[in-house]
Amino acid sequence: MTILVTGANGLVGMGLCRRLVRDGLSVRAAVRSPASVQNLAQPVLVGPVDGATDWHQALQGVHAVVHLAARVHVMQDAAADPLAAFRAVNVDGTLNLARQASGAGVERFVFMSSVKVNGECTPVGRAFSETDAANPQDAYALSKFEAEQGLRQLAAVTGMEVVIIRPPLVYGPGAKANFATLMRAVMRGWPLPLGAIHNQRSLVALDNLLDFIVTCISHPQAANQTFLVSDGQDLSTTELVRGMARAAGVPARLLPVPAWALQAAGRMLGQGDAMQRLCGNLQVDISKARDLLGWVPPVSVAEGLQRAMGGCHGLPRFARNDRVQ
Repeated sequence: MTILVTGANGLVGMGLCRRLVRDGLSVRAAVRSPASVQNLAQPVLVGPVDGATDWHQALQGVHAVVHLAARVHVMQDAAADPLAAFRAVNVDGTLNLARQASGAGVERFVFMSSVKVNGECTPVGRAFSETDAANPQDAYALSKFEAEQGLRQLAAVTGMEVVIIRPPLVYGPGAKANFATLMRAVMRGWPLPLGAIHNQRSLVALDNLLDFIVTCISHPQAANQTFLVSDGQDLSTTELVRGMARAAGVPARLLPVPAWALQAAGRMLGQGDAMQRLCGNLQVDISKARDLLGWVPPVSVAEGLQRAMGGCHGLPRFARNDRVQ
């Protein structure tokens, strides 16, 4: 069985290639630079991912596609038309690949979407589920939702099986953006005003997400389904920072600043969205994955944080998150 992994040079892509090779599968890695897959897979150069990408060579003899390549969410988008930029990669690029995959006889197409399709936050005590109405609130989330819709229509017409996965924040060795910033702060012992945050947020350890993707590649009951995925244990921001410090063997230097004060300061400084992510709730219900697929997260939160913190030495000072992976 040959699996095509797009975005194979990203955090999830590199981990997935290693996992699939370890499982004895043939892996074809779609990348811009073949060196990034470190000889663990068959690299194939595809160039920019958009509506005109030629996937013919990459798809030959492929049983399943795991589509991870995307224009990812950015905090300060410099594109003149952000929605058009997201659509070019995340909608047009995805559906172009899916159409060619169907024509090449690919049996299953696994698409990495985002929990942001569900929305940005959840009420206290209520988690997102797959049956909730979509509520994308920015250009990135809308592009992922439109790609999901197009894939479902394609599956209905062609018979190619589609699996959609909506993860929350993914953490692990090599994580970037906000999680990397928080890891550095904890490792360096910086005092953080996060000692009195009583929210609940779902996260997913990289190894748990990889295990779930592998399950979705082959499980018969995953066909034409949408899944939310997480560690199955939600944390407050305060608990997260304490867990990171414990995993790294350093003291957690937390100042008990109330959440309302942080949110007020964030609004004054134009960082209201960032404070919402630190202080607000975002929970997902993974009952469907448990019940339909029999999937249980193999890695605990404590172990996931240990792996993440163990790989955080030497992180770059500034981590960009605006590239196509």
